[in-house]
Amino acid sequence: MAYALGLIGGRWKPAILCRLSNKTMRYGELNRDIEGISERMLVAQLRELENDGIVERQVYPEVPPRVEYRLTALGETLRPVLASMSDWGNMHREQVAAHMQND
Repeated sequence: MAYALGLIGGRWKPAILCRLSNKTMRYGELNRDIEGISERMLVAQLRELENDGIVERQVYPEVPPRVEYRLTALGETLRPVLASMSDWGNMHREQVAAHMQND
């Protein structure tokens, strides 16, 4: 588990992967869609995911350059993991919120 969390864990990678699990996205779309992430952090996280073979970056030779990101075949295998994490969060959101209010 520690190895997997090292690859896809953290604050921003699950959000990036969740969005890319639905469709190919341009950098600007990801930046607008993920509230609170800085450009520097988005670039760093995308590079890490790309270096780990989870995300693919496609650059189109246009002016201005168009860059798109998508999950690789390896990244596609994370879909059930991401769906399970999302389902768990949705099922227990109220319970966790109630617990936090009691503290």
